[in-house]
Amino acid sequence: MKLIGLTGGVGSGKSTVAGIFAELGATVVDADEATHAVYAPGTDGFDAIVDAFGPEYVRDGQIDRKRLGDLVFKDEAARLRLNEIVHPRVRDWMTARTGEAVERGAEIVVQDVALLFENGLQDLFSSTVLVYTRPQTQVERLVEQRGLSPDRARSILAAQMPIDEKRPLATFVIDNDGGLEETRRQVEKVWARVRSL
Repeated sequence: MKLIGLTGGVGSGKSTVAGIFAELGATVVDADEATHAVYAPGTDGFDAIVDAFGPEYVRDGQIDRKRLGDLVFKDEAARLRLNEIVHPRVRDWMTARTGEAVERGAEIVVQDVALLFENGLQDLFSSTVLVYTRPQTQVERLVEQRGLSPDRARSILAAQMPIDEKRPLATFVIDNDGGLEETRRQVEKVWARVRSL
């Protein structure tokens, strides 16, 4: 089994690329899905977040992700506290899903991990794929697709490792500044290379 790490900056189009890999036959394990799962109502992650941040961060029986996100974006100590709760649970969830894929006979598993390089996880993977877009494209997508203000979008980018610093760390780079068909062609090339390694 080959384990591939897929990463990129916010608004770079990781989900699109992950979907193409899935169409080509990869099993995709998504860290965003893991994050939702590990603090869903009824989980110990949910209880830990409520204990750490208070019941005011629950809305309609679920963690109020927007309110919690606003807090941790402004408060470094709160962000570190949230990461201590969420990251170990996400790792365990992703390890379990990857193990299940291996048991089913999956040959290639792609783990979609936003902070792969930031957390020094590249050595866990046989190869890594960076979905690259220019920072201006990232801002435009965050404004158009997520309804953020340009200032908020730029401040989110400023809080992340610059995408240009990630390029030399990746085994493969997919430039997602063009159209979908161009992105698909690049993913197909990477897929062929990964299968042949």
